[in-house]
Amino acid sequence: MTDPAAPEGAYHYGIMRRAIELIDARADAPPSLEKLAAEMRMSPAHFQRVFSAWAGVSPKRVQQYLALGHAKALLAERATVLDAAASAGLSGTGRLHDLFLRWEAMSPGDYARGGAGLTIRYGWFDSPFGEMLVMATERGICGLAFAAETGRDAALADMRGRWPAADYREDRAAVAPLVTGLFLGGEAKLHLIGAPFQIKVWEALMSIPSGQVTTYSDIAAHIGRPRAVRAVGTAVGRNPVSWLIPCHRALRKSGGLGGYHWGLPVKRAMLAWEAGRAEAG
Repeated sequence: MTDPAAPEGAYHYGIMRRAIELIDARADAPPSLEKLAAEMRMSPAHFQRVFSAWAGVSPKRVQQYLALGHAKALLAERATVLDAAASAGLSGTGRLHDLFLRWEAMSPGDYARGGAGLTIRYGWFDSPFGEMLVMATERGICGLAFAAETGRDAALADMRGRWPAADYREDRAAVAPLVTGLFLGGEAKLHLIGAPFQIKVWEALMSIPSGQVTTYSDIAAHIGRPRAVRAVGTAVGRNPVSWLIPCHRALRKSGGLGGYHWGLPVKRAMLAWEAGRAEAG
């Protein structure tokens, strides 16, 4: 499994992104291993090793996911009933997906002040899904963004715009201890900065185990607002801590992927990565 501090993570994501796009685009006539490897300018054996190390399963298995309509298959086979997940202890204070998360939320009054009085440190790190931006207050990680599709400048401007009154300081060394283990089953401490409705939605997302999915309408029902599906979708899209609050696990009821703030290729890769590990696990 790729460590976020390893320099090859973004390189491997670039290869996997292109491979998944090819597999997805040619679902009716899946390309052979040799063809995929040639497209990646790699030998078949090396491509198989790199892909399997990243996804946890072979390229052929991912082809099978996508040929079946990966999102629809996930909904049919691995949909999470959020109320059941919560009653089983999968809540903001329990074991969540691959990590143990501890979190606290900013008060509504503090949130309304746009981060005034907060010092937010940030740094850039590698990940299985390309370069990521991690931001943190003294209480924990408050922002996590992926720049593979948007670029660094847009990702940084997006995150800074969420709390415009905060004091931002680039300080990779200060943030690095919080990043270790984020993709390896470590512990993460979050400081959620959002409006009360958003935090309810994000808490529901944290109840979805790795390798499973839910729908926007199920989230709305879970938080007691069954008619607020559109508002739920907006709150999911405004999740400031991607991956740790797994907004990529929210799908349309039809089985469509829906949107993803950091780009649909990243969402597709995350779902394939998690599904592979769930199957291999």
